[in-house]
Amino acid sequence: MVGSEDLENFGNHLILGVSDTALSDDDKRILSVLKPVGVIFFGKNFLDGTPYDVWLESFQNLNDQIREYAERDSMFMTLDHEGGRVVRTPLPITRFPDALLLGSDSRKVAKATALELKSLGINVSWSPVADIFSRPENPIIGTRAFGYTPETTAEGVCEYYRGLQEGGILGCAKHFPGHGDTSQDSHLELPVLNLSLEDLRVRELIPFKALISEEVPLIMTAHILFPQIDSRFPATLSPAILKKILRDELGFKGVVVSDDLDMKAVSEMFIQPGTMARAVNAGCDLFIISRNLNSVSIERTYQMAEDFADSLRKGSLDESVVAAARERIRKLLAVTPQYGVQALDKDILQRHAELAIACCD
Repeated sequence: MVGSEDLENFGNHLILGVSDTALSDDDKRILSVLKPVGVIFFGKNFLDGTPYDVWLESFQNLNDQIREYAERDSMFMTLDHEGGRVVRTPLPITRFPDALLLGSDSRKVAKATALELKSLGINVSWSPVADIFSRPENPIIGTRAFGYTPETTAEGVCEYYRGLQEGGILGCAKHFPGHGDTSQDSHLELPVLNLSLEDLRVRELIPFKALISEEVPLIMTAHILFPQIDSRFPATLSPAILKKILRDELGFKGVVVSDDLDMKAVSEMFIQPGTMARAVNAGCDLFIISRNLNSVSIERTYQMAEDFADSLRKGSLDESVVAAARERIRKLLAVTPQYGVQALDKDILQRHAELAIACCD
């Protein structure tokens, strides 16, 4: 029988989504039982179509409720907020353009973005995208990337990350080891990239290496199969990719976080017994379960928590690996600022709106 303490162990490795602008009974229960170390917000969590002060107060109440039921003062409060087509927040939060259009304004835009995120109580932005716009028909990355070449992408992601850092927001490089060359969307299916390690070294890995040199604290995995490197498992589950390449070759010391486990590329895998153990043993420290893409995912979340606890108890999940992952997460959380929700001055928002327009000129 899995006990509550065992399930809370999984919460130390969990970034969880909640269902609406206020907590449902299911939300309250899962926050209380798992006590996740962080949450991820989506458009559904903002009271859109209402005045700024109204939706901001609603979002503040949601933040307060989350901390109350999770019984955590310090949490990773996270948001996918890249600009362009990846923006979850209502107006007047600024609509900055796609990364590909930012050019020399990347750092300035990131710093402005950080100020706006802090005003929402957010301390982690799941950005920058370190993928390269190397395939025009890519359905999921495209102009979310900072460049068409490894060099321009590396320059853009580093400038953007520096801006986030200066603004007091944690950044995350994604999607390792590179999603830019796919022609499939991992939200819908498992992409396969027939690239060798040498192919990755001369192209995909270059922006990630640059961000690792900048000491980016988080790197997100790609739900992609690279059969020339690991013919069995996608990157999220592959020690050949996460340990040998990311940790050993590139020397990354920070926290490895999975892309959303509700995505169809891996969603069926992660309800199979033993998959959580395989992912942690492969090198994943932290897991995102958005509850945004799968209507029954609350039960899936409990299943994954129980699988994690069962694997620890049976010994298929190495306790020393879990302890090392938990320590990386603990150290990062200890230096992660915790922000309250507060309205921004109209003049600040006006300046940011003008910056957004200037980026497109």
